[in-house]
Amino acid sequence: MEPASHPPFDGKAFVRTLTTSAGVYRYFDADNELLYVGKAANLKKRVGNYFLKPRMEPRIAAMVSQIAHAEVTLTRTAGEALLLESQLIKSLKPRYNIMLRDDKSYPYIYLSAGEDYPRLAFHRGGKTGQGKYFGPYPSTFAVRESLNLMQKLFHVRQCEDSYFRNRSRPCLQHQIGRCSAPCVKLISVDDYQVDVRHAQMFLEGRSSTVIDELAGSMEKAATELKFERAAQLRDQVAALRRLHAQHFVQGASADMDVIACRVEGGIACVSVLFFRDGVSLGSRDFFPRLPIDATTADIIEQFIAQYYLERQVPRELIVDVALEDADTLAQVLAEHAGHGVAIKSSVRGERARFVEMAERNAVAALTSRLASRQTLGVRFDDLQKLLGLDAPPRRIECFDISHTMGEATVASCVVFGPEGAEKSHYRRFNITGITPGDDYAAMHQALTRRFRKVVEGGVRPDILLIDGGAGQVAQAMQVLASLDVRDIRVVGVAKGPGRRAGEETLILAESGRELHPGPASPALHLVAAVRDEAHRFAITGHRKRREAARERSTLEDVPGVGARRRSALLKAFGGLSGVEAAGVEELTQVKGIDRSLAERIYAILHP
Repeated sequence: MEPASHPPFDGKAFVRTLTTSAGVYRYFDADNELLYVGKAANLKKRVGNYFLKPRMEPRIAAMVSQIAHAEVTLTRTAGEALLLESQLIKSLKPRYNIMLRDDKSYPYIYLSAGEDYPRLAFHRGGKTGQGKYFGPYPSTFAVRESLNLMQKLFHVRQCEDSYFRNRSRPCLQHQIGRCSAPCVKLISVDDYQVDVRHAQMFLEGRSSTVIDELAGSMEKAATELKFERAAQLRDQVAALRRLHAQHFVQGASADMDVIACRVEGGIACVSVLFFRDGVSLGSRDFFPRLPIDATTADIIEQFIAQYYLERQVPRELIVDVALEDADTLAQVLAEHAGHGVAIKSSVRGERARFVEMAERNAVAALTSRLASRQTLGVRFDDLQKLLGLDAPPRRIECFDISHTMGEATVASCVVFGPEGAEKSHYRRFNITGITPGDDYAAMHQALTRRFRKVVEGGVRPDILLIDGGAGQVAQAMQVLASLDVRDIRVVGVAKGPGRRAGEETLILAESGRELHPGPASPALHLVAAVRDEAHRFAITGHRKRREAARERSTLEDVPGVGARRRSALLKAFGGLSGVEAAGVEELTQVKGIDRSLAERIYAILHP
């Protein structure tokens, strides 16, 4: 065995240099890679647990054996240490810390601002628009259902601004009683703003206040003999009260999340039940990466810190185990949220029932995950045997091409590992500069762009799957040879007779041999699943690219016509078809369009 390239880390000497202050500690290996980030109310005591104990669990000992040096950052309070730890984990992604792998953006309801007639809309992604965001919601279904209810209750528009600006008569939503038709001014700005305010109050969890206000307005309208208006308000109040009767969960506070955690087989599952204004919004299961010395309390504590410090925090968090730093965590969350936050573990009555419900959800989700993982393991083992590999593959990549008669060609690359799909590693390649419809050239370009990264030191797959026959496989081999990339098993996946599932042919690139595993083969099930995912991902990318091209206005190609003039033209003529039908003289009547520009617009629209 070669001698270590660095002197062993003297943990005991390091502990002697520490203070009893609060802070964050970081462990690094010999390559200066961050291994672990931790927080402590007392650094000397906490870090000492790693180096002064006579015995440690094997997984902790394995991490400690890799430590080459350590650093600490002192903070004024334990709360500041909690915040810093959460930020470092998210930004640096240490190898041995808990990590929320399901950290995609969550859906929100967006209420626009800065206009006479704001709109409600589904939103996912960065909060860059002017207005308010309500959520996050546990699923897109919860958002769609909420938006559907908002249409029925408050008649606030949900159409796109471009659609709204170009309406000349009410749409179907108005005819079925779900919109007040602000597009054609069938409602005044003041009355519409009242509906918007009520919708906002409802989304903020103040539905009881909304009911009281509407009831008061109903009585006032009846007193003023405005019976038709009073009847409308009566129906609105009745609908709100029915909603409460259908969805109110007895015992739930106005804003409350219930969190439970279970760990088994090296997998952790955190299940969260969401309640807002006493209404259940459903549940969501998370599978964070386990830290080295995780207890369920540690996992829940770090989950809460990572999840809620970037989102709206309910006033009450119910957890299924007591947290050591619950008070500190609650204080930090309260400062972040701007209102009081309570973290409770000892609850009775209905709250105890909710905890039991979250625990059952966590157990069921974990059981399903483990079963899926075991099935996946069998498939990987069978693929190893089928291809004659020395060990089961750790990374499989699959490429596919999608286009419509050569238009908007997109190549996809999906990645699978022993845990399943690794969606954070998926990639799409917009293909340009080839003869439309040339799938070989498209595959060659996509593979070249991907494996240049391997040459530059990027991660490399064990198996490269190519959706296609011998011609596509040949393109892959040419690319790998030109870049001098070796030791990657290339396998083509050709459709079987009649394109029937389970009869695919696997083409081994190196030998040219063909394999027919058959529909009962676990290895073929894995290959087909990866191939189908690559196909789905490619088609989705192609459709988005094609729709973007369809939505591009011809006016965007006219020099001197920017967003403001384009909007003025479309508004003046009711859309692109109206602009195309207009003559030069008519175009000059639009503000900002002089004669030379009008002639240029006309020439481009009438080639």
